[in-house]
Amino acid sequence: MNQHEGITFFEQPVLDAPPLLVMLQGWIDASGVASAAAQSIENSTDIRTIATFDSDLFIDYRARRPVMQLRDGISEKLVWPQIELKAGHDESGRDFLLLTGFEPDNNWQRFAALAAEVGIGLGAKIMVGLGAYPYATPHTRASRLSCTSPSEKLARSVNYLRNSVDVPAGVEAVLEHSFHALGVPAIGLWVQVPHYISNSAYPAAAAALLEGVAATAGLSLDISHLTSQASAQRARLDELVGGNPEHVVMLRQLEEVWDTIEPVEIPSGDELVAEVEQFLREQDG
Repeated sequence: MNQHEGITFFEQPVLDAPPLLVMLQGWIDASGVASAAAQSIENSTDIRTIATFDSDLFIDYRARRPVMQLRDGISEKLVWPQIELKAGHDESGRDFLLLTGFEPDNNWQRFAALAAEVGIGLGAKIMVGLGAYPYATPHTRASRLSCTSPSEKLARSVNYLRNSVDVPAGVEAVLEHSFHALGVPAIGLWVQVPHYISNSAYPAAAAALLEGVAATAGLSLDISHLTSQASAQRARLDELVGGNPEHVVMLRQLEEVWDTIEPVEIPSGDELVAEVEQFLREQDG
């Protein structure tokens, strides 16, 4: 793979059909759930930075200023905001790529085209975005996932919630279209976070998001630490809500609405992987 203007490589590894995961900070991320999910991936896998995108080209430093490390009056270092491409492998040894850092401030279409070209050059066969949004959903019910994709067939194959709405887009949506235009399936997974918790960490949603990512991308990801944190938080939330009659009424109303929504039959992890793999085979054919 040749060098590209706008990105600097430290390494160009040979990877075996890696899924490319995307989590760029700056757009909707209720409770920081998508960031927590991406951090969990980094903490629990063997991963390294293989390239950085040109911050001068894509970042507005007035919006995302570098950090000056000042020690006893001495400016020891400037830490610049970065967009990084990382490579790693999961518990089973499967390769994957992770695009992380700050959402670009400038040149979105150029960035997305470059990221798609680089990702595909490294062998990426699918792009999966991570996101989280606040929703009127109770913490006493499972966190639901919705999806976005330029491909109707792919969106239907994974069988997550599908919405119809006009909303401002993040760069992840632009990446979806760039990969799709080059023949690589792309999908964004978005987990719902109870609106009354959206300013606090919510590990239950992070665990649900990672389960969806793992199934869609065919990865083995450890979520045990998140489920443990979720259990402890659930007990605290139950206690807090139970101590306020108005909150109890609100929770019951949210539960009633949640329970009346027609459930989406989500395939098991193995079934979902099989469906996505079948979709990929059809694309290659």
